[in-house]
Amino acid sequence: MKKLSVLLLLPLAACIRFGAEPPPALLTLTPAAPVAAGQTQNSAAARSITVQVPVVPQELAVTRVPVQSSPTTIAYVKEAQWVEPPARLFARLLSDTLTSRANMVVLSPRQGFTDPGAQLSGELRQFGIDATRNEAVVVYDATLQRVNATTFEKRRFEARVPVTVIDANNAGPAINQAANTVATAVADWVRR
Repeated sequence: MKKLSVLLLLPLAACIRFGAEPPPALLTLTPAAPVAAGQTQNSAAARSITVQVPVVPQELAVTRVPVQSSPTTIAYVKEAQWVEPPARLFARLLSDTLTSRANMVVLSPRQGFTDPGAQLSGELRQFGIDATRNEAVVVYDATLQRVNATTFEKRRFEARVPVTVIDANNAGPAINQAANTVATAVADWVRR
């Protein structure tokens, strides 16, 4: 009787799935100006900065790639998923770009307590595809408090890169290019 019960349950086991099926590949960001391996930095010899993970709207709080199909409608690219939430990917890209392009020592928020350098925070407002214009879009509203300053500077950075087809193969590289353009512009602004 037990054998018969197990045999009857086997076809059902093939139908049961816990969670969604993962996409064939996960997307990530790669810096256009990577940090050289073996490079030692010292906050006594270079300016330091703490980069906060940006605040994001709800459509970016997930690992899916949003597509703005109208001013009030958002969908997601089929089979496209980030390896981790976009805010963390973008913060890491900013850190690498500030290190390599602005020659700054990037500290974690915890390290920033002992070495109060500049502070960079902000909101990642768009990080996806604009289907109305067939473009990858990255919009970052940065807030900078320079060393020993009692005021803040705010600035919006935006980059758009054309995409021919809205799919996982084209969305990832286009968003990566737009994110690197924004990160480079932020690094140039911060190092002044």
